[in-house]
Amino acid sequence: MNKKDENKPVAGSLLENEGEGSKSAARRYAQSTQEFIESGKVDEAAHNASEALEGPEGDELRRAEQESKNRAVGGVTKK
Repeated sequence: MNKKDENKPVAGSLLENEGEGSKSAARRYAQSTQEFIESGKVDEAAHNASEALEGPEGDELRRAEQESKNRAVGGVTKK
């Protein structure tokens, strides 16, 4: 193996570029989501989120949500 090859990710390693749409990241996300659902904490988290939206940080949370939605579709955020 030459010096140039030493820095290349090994096939199947966590550093390997999977191209567009990382299957391993999708699996980790799905697993984490399933574990959260099974933990029984969904209702509590939804209640806390609802309270936060109604509280003093509500406007900031809605603004952040809109900015992230705009970026997700390639839009430009307005200030």
